[in-house]
Amino acid sequence: MSAFLLSTAVIFVAELGDKSQLMAMTFAARYRARDVLIGITIATALVHLASVGIGAAIGTSFEDYQGTISVIAGVAFLGFALWTLRGDELTDDVAAKARNSTGMALLAVGTAFFLAELGDKTMLATITLATQEGWLGTWIGSTVGMVAADALAILVGAAVAKRLSEKTITYAAATLFALFGLVLIADGAGWLSSV
Repeated sequence: MSAFLLSTAVIFVAELGDKSQLMAMTFAARYRARDVLIGITIATALVHLASVGIGAAIGTSFEDYQGTISVIAGVAFLGFALWTLRGDELTDDVAAKARNSTGMALLAVGTAFFLAELGDKTMLATITLATQEGWLGTWIGSTVGMVAADALAILVGAAVAKRLSEKTITYAAATLFALFGLVLIADGAGWLSSV
């Protein structure tokens, strides 16, 4: 359960302001929101299943080095914070493909999201979480977190954009990544067990 809750929260935060949210809004302008969410869910479930498989294999192979893995994961999350600050944009080419996509909505959305998520920070964050957390909870939680963030983009993206600046959302997400990274480093270094 902790793996589920942790990965849901982390991936939800990671997805805020990500290009996938922009893709979700673009597809929702062309297709029914339900079809877009189903396509996102299928693509995310597949990408994150591979991610947790990789993460679990790393975690099992290096079981005796969990402290070191925790420190490395913490450093990775600090990197995710910087990546978030750098920003993530939907290129004009990708936006045009999303707008002009023809064929079945599920196939168009699912394929676009699957390809967009390969090597993305949410995939890397899922791998990182799965090195120490249970694979099933991490898989389900990371999928739920991403779909929830993209659903938020579809349903209330315009309203949120009017009330919160993109800069505020970016800084909040980066701060949460940095805090989580620092906690992982402190745990891996044994500083939290002595408290």
